[in-house]
Amino acid sequence: MKNLAKWLTLLLVVLTTPARAALDIVITEGVDAARPIAVVPFVWQGQGPAPASISDVVTSDLARSGTFKSLDVRALPQTTLSSVNGFAAQNWANVEAEAVVVGSVKPYGTDQYLVSFELIDLVRAQNVMSKGPVNNSELLLESRETVISANQFRQYGHRISDIVYEKLTGIRGAFLTRIAYVVVKQGQKAPYHLMIADYDGYNEQMLLRSPEPLMSPTWSPDGRRLAYVSFENRKAEIFVQDIYSQTRTMVSSFNGINGAPSFSPDGKKLAITLSKDGQPEIYVVDIATKSSQRITDHYAIDTEPSWFPDGKSLLFTSERGGRPQLYRVSLDTNKVSRMTFEGEWNLGGSITPDGRSMIFVNRTNGKFHIARMDLATRFMQVLSSTQLDESPSVAPNGTMVIYGTTHQGKQVLAAVSMDGRFKARLPVGQGEVKSPAWSPFL
Repeated sequence: MKNLAKWLTLLLVVLTTPARAALDIVITEGVDAARPIAVVPFVWQGQGPAPASISDVVTSDLARSGTFKSLDVRALPQTTLSSVNGFAAQNWANVEAEAVVVGSVKPYGTDQYLVSFELIDLVRAQNVMSKGPVNNSELLLESRETVISANQFRQYGHRISDIVYEKLTGIRGAFLTRIAYVVVKQGQKAPYHLMIADYDGYNEQMLLRSPEPLMSPTWSPDGRRLAYVSFENRKAEIFVQDIYSQTRTMVSSFNGINGAPSFSPDGKKLAITLSKDGQPEIYVVDIATKSSQRITDHYAIDTEPSWFPDGKSLLFTSERGGRPQLYRVSLDTNKVSRMTFEGEWNLGGSITPDGRSMIFVNRTNGKFHIARMDLATRFMQVLSSTQLDESPSVAPNGTMVIYGTTHQGKQVLAAVSMDGRFKARLPVGQGEVKSPAWSPFL
């Protein structure tokens, strides 16, 4: 029971602490091992100053992916290159990069712009050049042009980054995604703010402000809704809110605990934690009808459910083995199997989108870090090296994990690549930030 009390105290701290506003990603580790790429500033083909620098967005995206590092523009042999037609292969012979992104922007009617970009295979260019003349048209990996409006520059920059990332890695890019999180600004009448923003912290939007705690936001599979826990009415309640219409529905308001919502893969149900029948147990609630089905039945605490991608099983945290560990329960048979054994505690787990790995919080020697376990081999790797790490959420392409941590005495967000090599921090401005949730592909 002593362990149980400590665990509950930790969960209470994790679920009710502070956060902030515009995010600013600072890369802390992993740049040296990233793959070099060149992004040439897109050429503005209009009068006056360019409306925006779309290439800056691409450069930042690729660097933040942990996979690529952009070369210094000042060191590039051609800095006004807009297409492969002007590409001088001999000038790039000694440039250590695998590809070059070039493009142009020009006016295309009122408040409209034609954006063109090309991805040039620099490795092939260097190989072909050593054998004879280079046919530039054979160097194109991708070429696109699109008409956008003035307010779409950042969005289309992310789109270009997605295309480049997938072309070079074979993995779908996740730059056109969003994150949800809770900001706490102590001293205000309503200090708890439920926020969403682009994955890089831009276009921040407040969905809800409350004088009482807000926690555990989670995205629906279609990216239109958020489920979260609110104490606005001086008790724990679970709401589902449409982020576009702002309409929201109360899904669960039983006496006691209503917590840790998780959308089913089809978006029609929530797995949640309820204590309405005594001990906290796992339930599945139909969002439309509000009918609930009890999944676990044990004297120990069962909490933090999340879905396996096939929708047939739930992962959850339980102390039924004496300490918090991760378990799997089949929704067909209610059969429970233990998933984790290594370390003192393992909790807050979720399955990666490909169904191959599990991401969770591991406590070893009293330290809380984000860990990954390969479900086939059961090999566990600790990914993070920050302090009091919690609430991991996986990018929809399975390459990165965003999570809450503590930096210089404040709660902030951090990110780590799935191999643990690349690390970044999203430092706090005013207030503190916690409970991050990465959206699905939008």
